[in-house]
Amino acid sequence: MSNPSRFDRGHTDDLMSFLAASPSPYHAVANAAARLEKAGFRQVAETDAWDGTTGGKYVTRGGAIVAWYVPEGAAPHTPFRIVGAHTDSPNLRVKPLPDMGSQGWRQVAVEIYGGPLLNSWLDRDLGLAGRLTLRGGTSQAFGSEGSSTRLVNIDRALLRVPQLAIHMDRSVHTDGLKLDKQKHMQPIWGLGNDVHEGDLIRFLEEEYGLAEGDVTGWDLMTHPIEAPSYLGRDKELVAGPRMDNLLSVHAGTAALAAASASDDLPYIPVLAAFDHEENGSQSDTGADGPLLGGVLERSVFARGGSYEDKARAFAGTVCLSSDTGHAVHPNYAERHDPTHHPRAGGGPILKVNVNNRYATDGSGRAVFAAACEKAGVPFQSFVSNNAMPCGTTIGPITAARHGIKTVDIGVAILSMHSVRELCAADDPFLLANALVAFLEG
Repeated sequence: MSNPSRFDRGHTDDLMSFLAASPSPYHAVANAAARLEKAGFRQVAETDAWDGTTGGKYVTRGGAIVAWYVPEGAAPHTPFRIVGAHTDSPNLRVKPLPDMGSQGWRQVAVEIYGGPLLNSWLDRDLGLAGRLTLRGGTSQAFGSEGSSTRLVNIDRALLRVPQLAIHMDRSVHTDGLKLDKQKHMQPIWGLGNDVHEGDLIRFLEEEYGLAEGDVTGWDLMTHPIEAPSYLGRDKELVAGPRMDNLLSVHAGTAALAAASASDDLPYIPVLAAFDHEENGSQSDTGADGPLLGGVLERSVFARGGSYEDKARAFAGTVCLSSDTGHAVHPNYAERHDPTHHPRAGGGPILKVNVNNRYATDGSGRAVFAAACEKAGVPFQSFVSNNAMPCGTTIGPITAARHGIKTVDIGVAILSMHSVRELCAADDPFLLANALVAFLEG
C-alpha cells in the first residue's frame, strides 16, 4: 500500500496469532500483558501503594486490563488519551452443573453469553477454555487466602452442537432455522447413558495434572478450534473468531507500546480493555464499573496530585472507544443507511448516532479526523438505517460515568457475532496507525 505506516501485513499476522491464543477474556488479558511487558511495562497490584514513577504500568482484574504510560515531565494534571475496547465475545458458557445427557449422548450444559448468531455455532468442532479456581495458594483477585486461578485451553475437538438433519426439518429453507436456546444449543461430548456429576471437571483436572477436588470454581466457555486465516484470491480478507472485539484490543495494545517509545508526549496514553461489554458492562471488570476511574485517579494522586488536579486532567481527557462495526453487506445493502456504506479496506469507521447509542459528536469527530490525517489513514462514517436501530458500545458509558469526551470508532466487518467474522486484511493496521497518532497527540 502507499500508506506510510509503522505497521504492515505483519501486524495482521500477529493479530491472527493473538486471536488464536485468546479463546477467553482471561487469555486476551494475559496475552496483552505479555506484549506490554516486552515493551517495558510492569504490572502493579491494586492492593499495593502506587508510586509516581514514570514509565509503563498495567493493572489486570479478571478479564480486564488497564495500562498506561507516564512520560517524563508529566504533571499531576496532565490529561489522558485513552483507547477503550472490550475483551469478551458472544459464546456458549459452561453452567455450574455442567454434566447432562439425553438418549445415550453425553452433553455439557451451557448458557448463552451475549447475543451470538446461534446458527454459526452448529456443526462446529469446539474447544473449551477459561479459568479454573483452585484450592490452595493465594489470589488477590478474589480477596481471599487459600485459592488461586489457572488458565486452561482445550484447543482440540471436544464439543459439538449438532444441527437437525434436513430430512426432519423440511421447512428450514422456507420458514428459516428456528433454534431454542435451551433445547437446541447443548453440545455433545461423548456417548453413554450414565451421567455423573463432576465428570467434566474431573476431565479437566486430569488434563492438567490436578488432584481430584482441586478445582473449586470455574469460568469456562466454548470456542471454535479452526484457526484464523487469510481468505480470497489475493488474501485481502481475514476470517477468524472474536474479532469483535479482540481486533481492537490487539490494535490498542500495539498502539500503546508504540506510543510509549515516543518522545515528548503531551498526554498520558492509556489502554482500557474491559470485560462484559456484550451483556451490559455492569460488573467490577466492565466499563460501567469503577476500574478505569480508579486507575486514572490513583495515577493522578500517585504523582502528588489533588482532586483539583484530577478534575483538570479528566476535563482534558479524550477516549476513543474502539469496537468493530458493520461493513456494507453485498447481499443485504438495503439494510444499511442509503448514504453511509462503510466498505472493508476503506480504513477505520467513525460511528455516529444522535440518540447517543454512540458517544461521537462534532468535536469528537475532529479529534479522530486529526489523528487519521496525522497517520495518513483514511476513515469512513457509519450511521445506522433509521428503520434498524443500532447497538451500543462502551463509549456512552465511559462518557457518562467519567465525564470524559468519548468518540466511537472501529473496523468495519461482516458477520458480527458469528463464530467466525470477516474483515479486510489491511484495516487492522490502519486502525493501529490511527490509534498511535491519537495517543501521541
